[in-house]
Amino acid sequence: MTAKPDGYDPGHEPEDGGGFDVDDWGRLAAFTGAVASLDDVQARRAVFALADTEDARPLDMDLPQPVIWWDEDGEQAAVAVQAEVHTGDNGEPMEVLGLILPDGGSAVALLEDVDLVDDTDPAWRALVEAAVDGADDGDED
Repeated sequence: MTAKPDGYDPGHEPEDGGGFDVDDWGRLAAFTGAVASLDDVQARRAVFALADTEDARPLDMDLPQPVIWWDEDGEQAAVAVQAEVHTGDNGEPMEVLGLILPDGGSAVALLEDVDLVDDTDPAWRALVEAAVDGADDGDED
């Protein structure tokens, strides 16, 4: 089941390529209430689908959710739109998030690799603005 904000049009790519800025991140559609399948990813309803795990279930959290994602390149602003718990071969549960980046790209991260923030968080806002400004610079001829 997918939660759809007002005005959500399945199959319609936003004119801005699906990214967000500090004022419109809340319009991002969240995938909630189910574990995503490959069909959900291919239909762009979900960011990821994991195979070869046991006891997969949705992670109970409010979505969409602004986050600061700590990856190998440092910190990045993102919005979590999907959250699931999967148990791997080792029996350890993994809390996995599907993220949307300001430029419209997507990523998959473990919950332990993000900080949940409020959209008023100055660090998150600065990271979003830097990413949006950087994307604008790349569009100029």
